[in-house]
Amino acid sequence: MAKNSDSAHLTGKTLLPTAINAWEMFLFDQGRSPNTIKAFLSDVRLLNRYLPPDQAIGTITTEQLNKFFEWMEKERDIPCSPKTLSRRITSVKSFFRWLHQFGTINPDPAEKVLQRSAISPLPQVLTDAEYEAVLLAADRHRRDKKPDARSFTLVYLLLTTGIKKSECLGIHLNHVDLEAKGGAHVFIRYASPANRYKERKLTLEEDWIEAYKEYLAQYQPVDQVFAWSPRRLEYLLEDIGEEAGIKKHLSFDMCRWTSALRDYQSGVEADKIRQKLGVSKIQWRELFIKIKQLNGEIK
Repeated sequence: MAKNSDSAHLTGKTLLPTAINAWEMFLFDQGRSPNTIKAFLSDVRLLNRYLPPDQAIGTITTEQLNKFFEWMEKERDIPCSPKTLSRRITSVKSFFRWLHQFGTINPDPAEKVLQRSAISPLPQVLTDAEYEAVLLAADRHRRDKKPDARSFTLVYLLLTTGIKKSECLGIHLNHVDLEAKGGAHVFIRYASPANRYKERKLTLEEDWIEAYKEYLAQYQPVDQVFAWSPRRLEYLLEDIGEEAGIKKHLSFDMCRWTSALRDYQSGVEADKIRQKLGVSKIQWRELFIKIKQLNGEIK
């Protein structure tokens, strides 16, 4: 396989820091998000601090990598959670796979390192009663002496589409099409090419459309539909949760999981829920297990 420009000057005798710098340029060229690149580099630089400073990348072995992860998990002063360990293994595997893919090293020492799956704790969801209470609390703002449809527009959108916080903040006015032939929908868009597989078209409920029109008239947004800071919207959700009298912390994540669980309980096909959430088939494996656990099917 032909080498790309970032790996062309690397050989098996190259030291790890130089190879990491080249990988960083490659990740940027691939359109990876700054946060993803930062996490990947941080993980691989831990390996650099663990290995001898003069060791060439072509001499790194699977045994050394396994010992590194064992040290990370059991012997390092700073505890490493299962989720963090899983991510670090993924980062190291990605790095060495890149070196091997472009012919810099052979074989790939990370290929046989066992990937460990970290199932994080079950998320909280709203019960049916709490779901109705939240919507009623949000709707009351629409009926005030000074009507305000913002809370209902936000909360009901989250509970019916399951979109993430970043996706919600990324919705612009031209992403919402109320006149589409197949029914009103919202487009979830991504600026980075690496996230294009997450883009999707989601159906909008009639009750939401009515509230959205009220919201547009009241707030007259210019570009972003929700032109507030993430923290401000988080506070808004927290306030609605308190007004609804629920003891749980109402959040973007809780709305997303509640939406997915309610779809599953309504008989929506699993793959349609996956597509609605905008997750890959690999990510869906863990998410679907959690949905079944939340539904009481798996202990």
